[in-house]
Amino acid sequence: MINLDAAVLRQAIQGDEEAFTRIVETYQRPVFNLCYRMLGQAQEAEDAAQETFWRAYQHLRRYDQQRPFATWLLSIAAHYCIDQQRKRRLPTLALELMPDEDAPDPAPNPERVFAQLEEKGQLQSLLARLGPQDRAAIILRYWYEFSEDEIAKTLQLTVSAVKSRLHRARKELALSWESQSTASLAERRKNESPAL
Repeated sequence: MINLDAAVLRQAIQGDEEAFTRIVETYQRPVFNLCYRMLGQAQEAEDAAQETFWRAYQHLRRYDQQRPFATWLLSIAAHYCIDQQRKRRLPTLALELMPDEDAPDPAPNPERVFAQLEEKGQLQSLLARLGPQDRAAIILRYWYEFSEDEIAKTLQLTVSAVKSRLHRARKELALSWESQSTASLAERRKNESPAL
């Protein structure tokens, strides 16, 4: 995770708007990626990221400097996304390519690119089936490498609740992935079998 220069953070807390702009520039990609993975649609993620930074700006003086800034900021994003998911109560089935942190392969293999797009679409679909807090816990753990303690602080849960959510979510993802893979394999076999 990106670490912010402490001097920039102090300046922003004191009301320096240019310092806050540097905070936005530093964290815009991780915040957007978290929102995208939780909401599944780019436009909603952009709106959520903007709202996250607006809320951070409004409450920056309340930030506890004993806590990592990234954890505080991503917790604002996670809670906003959870609220949005609860409001809409509809499944998210985005099949677009999720933004990656890594640079693209300069000479992509078309078959590999298609397989990755399909797999990422399936993963986004599987994540959408999880409850909002379970999804947030999985995303924070595996995309942002938060510890169970950091996830607990971010989602305002106990560590044991986080462990339970992670266990349940991993099990649900594995079962869903297996079911989806089996159905996909059966469909391919059906399409490959010669007509009689």
